Amino acid sequence: MSNDSNKNQPETYLDHKQIVPILVGLMSGLFLAALDQTIVATAIKTIGDDLNGLSLQAWATTAYLITSTITTPLYGKLSDIFGRKPLFIWAISIFVIGSALSAFATSMYNLAVYRAIQGLGAGGLFTLALAIIGDIVPPRERSKYQGYFIAIFGSSSVLGPVIGGFLAGQSSIIGITGWRWVFLVNVPIGLLALFIVGRTLHIPNFQKVNHAIDWLGAISLTVGLIPLLIVAQEGRVWGWTSAESIICYVIGLLSLVLFIVFENRIKDEAILPLRLFKDKTFSLISIVGIITGAGMFGGLAMLPLYLQIVGGSSPTKAGLELLPLTLGIMTGSIISGRVISKTGKYKIFPVIGTVVLTVSLSLMTTFNADTAYWWIAILSYLFGVGLGHVLQPTVIAVQNAVQMKDLGVATSSVTLFRQLGATVGTAAFISILFGKVGKETATAFQGAVTTPDYQAALMDPNNLETVKQLQALQTGQATFDDTSWLASANRTLIHPILEGFANSMSHVFLIGAIVVAGSIIFAFLLPNNKLRERGGSAPVSH
Repeated sequence: MSNDSNKNQPETYLDHKQIVPILVGLMSGLFLAALDQTIVATAIKTIGDDLNGLSLQAWATTAYLITSTITTPLYGKLSDIFGRKPLFIWAISIFVIGSALSAFATSMYNLAVYRAIQGLGAGGLFTLALAIIGDIVPPRERSKYQGYFIAIFGSSSVLGPVIGGFLAGQSSIIGITGWRWVFLVNVPIGLLALFIVGRTLHIPNFQKVNHAIDWLGAISLTVGLIPLLIVAQEGRVWGWTSAESIICYVIGLLSLVLFIVFENRIKDEAILPLRLFKDKTFSLISIVGIITGAGMFGGLAMLPLYLQIVGGSSPTKAGLELLPLTLGIMTGSIISGRVISKTGKYKIFPVIGTVVLTVSLSLMTTFNADTAYWWIAILSYLFGVGLGHVLQPTVIAVQNAVQMKDLGVATSSVTLFRQLGATVGTAAFISILFGKVGKETATAFQGAVTTPDYQAALMDPNNLETVKQLQALQTGQATFDDTSWLASANRTLIHPILEGFANSMSHVFLIGAIVVAGSIIFAFLLPNNKLRERGGSAPVSH
């Protein structure tokens, strides 16, 4: 479709009564994806312990992120060809299949494969929902309706950690290990979502758009990312300048160069049309997305681990302790959404959000083995407020900046860049954590073993099992891939381990803060544009 024809196309939007039934269908699918993200967070420690692969948890997370990242822009193109509804149903179906398979994983690598299948479905859920809202709602009104999405994410953020913690805390439910229900619970929810979507999701006057699917771009991007993620995870073991690492660097970088070549050749049909970068808003939001995606996932990955490993919380308790984070996200999203709807201005919120994220991550470096929960709660809340100020406004900004014909690919690109950052950030930060924890723990033991309290605990016959575990760690017969024994161990004897984890996590928080701080300047450079009242970026397809 040409630019001229696009400009001449009549703008037809739906009224509120027409939008509500569609929203029900969209939110049912979104709830599925959002619940999965939060329900796994508090259960991952238990899963890692049971599968003897806590240090490998990044694979289960990044496998999900990389497939959802790669498929996100493809869903936008395919939905233009086959319609939003069929692709939304397909996405939910694949997600449910991946969930069922994940429930019966027998190793962390096994789980990573099944989570990758989940990601193939998840890639379409959020991006298609945002694109559909863009189809039927004018730019100025989108923040109001996207507020419903925030409510869904908020609800799942409240329910997910609690449900995930409760399930992970059960030894078994009807003969199936408790944590496996974290994935099985998606099956009935998914089936319900399929029913609701089938009944309610109807976009009027859909016109098929014939696209050439950029398979070469998708393949080259995948081949480029995987070796870089592998080296992010394994580089600490191989050595960052080892032959294995260098091979990964070369393959990854060459593939990404090929990706750019392919995108330039296919032009408008590219997964990521390079002409979009001519728009200042799009370019800056893309940079902000990558940087904040990396930084924020560093925080999101560390907090549940800190509460459970260092704080000694059960999965259920950790889920409840993360509620301030959820409240912060909802607060930030509601405030930004309402102000944007009234003023039509959005620039201030990414600026505030990136500053708040940087400050909260910086203050999290104060966490130690004995930090009071009230301080953790305050910083978690601030971290959530920062996220709420960044996530929604950046999507609205990009949707407002592009033409109607680019709405789908532009929306998916916001998610693409954020998840690219999140994928690399998660792998790198988990690797940093487990790369430092051994040295930090050894240092903490050196200062503790000579104290009278430690010696008394060491000689107490009631602590025999804890002493055996410590000896196994010292001799290499045990690793930090299984930390389940810490929950019942003598606090004095394991305090150096808790201190080692806390110090390592503080290092991750510091790196996360430095990374996110880099996005502040790009947020400041955003144009102070006003959202269009109706304006040509997202009418219903005709």
